[in-house]
Amino acid sequence: MTAYVLAALLGYALGCLNPAFLLGKRRGFDIRDTGSRNAGASNALVTMGPKAAAAVGALDMGKACAAALLAAALFPGTPAAAAVAGAAAVLGHIFPFYMGFRGGKGFAPFLGMTLALDWRFFLALVAAVVVITLITDYIVIGTFASIVSVPAYLAFFVRAERLAALAVAAASVVIFAKHFVNIKRLLTGQEIGLRRAMTKKDRV
Repeated sequence: MTAYVLAALLGYALGCLNPAFLLGKRRGFDIRDTGSRNAGASNALVTMGPKAAAAVGALDMGKACAAALLAAALFPGTPAAAAVAGAAAVLGHIFPFYMGFRGGKGFAPFLGMTLALDWRFFLALVAAVVVITLITDYIVIGTFASIVSVPAYLAFFVRAERLAALAVAAASVVIFAKHFVNIKRLLTGQEIGLRRAMTKKDRV
């Protein structure tokens, strides 16, 4: 139990590092006050452009991946430590204490956690998300497919990782709740598609 607590604390601490928020502050604005008001890669794309979004996405993925890999190295006798740390990093990204618990929506760190847990499944998942996004023009649809498929994969195909599946499923539920507003925007036609975000002119 101690190993799981320490893994969770490690993951949460790394997850709290928010490059979208820090980069926005460097440019003189709070990313949570503009665009979709989300401190993550998708809103960085809308408010700061593709280069900033790519950097933010890579760093958000990297912090969760690092958390999971570090936990696995520090607690080799605790099979689900990596998943617990990765899931905690996702929650740290969504609920960072120094940002009043108003962070991002967790998809990029969720992918980073998946990379650390199983790089082969990660590659298949990214390919699927890219195809889904290009077909539908909406990243959020690929997000929903991902947060359902990863815990299902761990639960049904990696039998030694049932506890890991529970940790990842908990993160998935929170991510789904954070994206509920996107569902409303999709239904009303107000969701910003990828193509529109890529060509948006009024960036900060």
